[in-house]
Amino acid sequence: MRIGIDLGGTKIEGVVLDNDSNELLRKRIDTQQSEGYPAILHKIDQLVGRLEAEVGRQCSIGIGTPGAISAVTGRMKNSNTACLNGQPLLEDLQALLSRPLRIANDANCFALSEALDGAGKGYGVVFGVIMGTGVGGGIVFNKQLHQGHQHIGGEWGHNILELDGPDCYCGHKGCIETLISGIGLAADFHRHGGNSVFNANDIVTHAAQGHAAAEAAMQRFFDRFGRALAMVVNILDPDAIVLGGGLSNIDRLYSEGRARVAHYVFNDEFITPILKNAHGDSSGVRGAAQLWRSDET
Repeated sequence: MRIGIDLGGTKIEGVVLDNDSNELLRKRIDTQQSEGYPAILHKIDQLVGRLEAEVGRQCSIGIGTPGAISAVTGRMKNSNTACLNGQPLLEDLQALLSRPLRIANDANCFALSEALDGAGKGYGVVFGVIMGTGVGGGIVFNKQLHQGHQHIGGEWGHNILELDGPDCYCGHKGCIETLISGIGLAADFHRHGGNSVFNANDIVTHAAQGHAAAEAAMQRFFDRFGRALAMVVNILDPDAIVLGGGLSNIDRLYSEGRARVAHYVFNDEFITPILKNAHGDSSGVRGAAQLWRSDET
C-alpha cells in the first residue's frame, strides 16, 4: 500500500492506494501554515498516523509539495507556502516518520498520475499542465517522472512570454504564470478596464454571454496560451498534453486554445492531443502515492 500526501496551502490531503492504484482511503486536514513549519510537520505526521491506523499497516509515503527541493542545498525553494522555503523538509519528515520518503513538486505529481492511469495513459511522453492560481507543469517519459538535474523540469510557467508584462514574484516580468493563470486572466481583464470585481470564472461566464470586454480578454488569453504552449511543443514534442487546474475546465481551451497552439507550432500540422485530466483534483495526491511503484512497496 502507498500513501500519497498533497501538501496544499490551506489543506493537507492524504490517500491510500493499493498495488493496482485503487483508492482505499482518503482524509484531509487543515494546513494551518500560519502556525509555521513545525506545525506542518506535525500535521503530516498526524495524518499519516490516522491513515495507517485505519489500513492496519505501515505504508510507503510520497509527498507532493508546492515548490521543490533545491539540488544545491537540499532545502525547499519556490514554495507559495512560504514557511517551507529554506527548510530541510525531506530530511525532517524522514526523521519524523522513520522511513525513506519521496517528494516531488505538485505539478509533477499531477503529470505522473495522469500519465500512469489518467488521460495520458498509453502515451509515451506526457506533458502535464497546471493552470490555476499559478501555472506549472511536469514531464513523464515512458511512465517515469522527469524532475530534471535542478528539479525544475516542466516549469514552463516561469518562461518569459512578454518582456513588458506584469511583475512576477520570481523577480522577472511577463512570466507565463502572470498572464494565463486564473489570477493573470483576471488581472489582464482589469488592466483593460474590466469590472474590478470579476475573477477568472466571471470572465469566462460573461464572455459566453456576449460581454465584449470579457470576450476580448479571452481572445488575449487564448493567444498567450497558444504562444506559451507552442514553445513547449517545439522543444519537447510530447505525445500528449494533459491540462489540469481550475482553468482546465474552460471548454474553449480544447478548441480555440488548441487552434492557437497549432498556429504557433513549428510544423506543417499540429497532431498532438490536448486532453482534459481524468482524475480532477485527485491527480496530485494520487501522483504523490505513485512516486513509489507498486513493486517497490
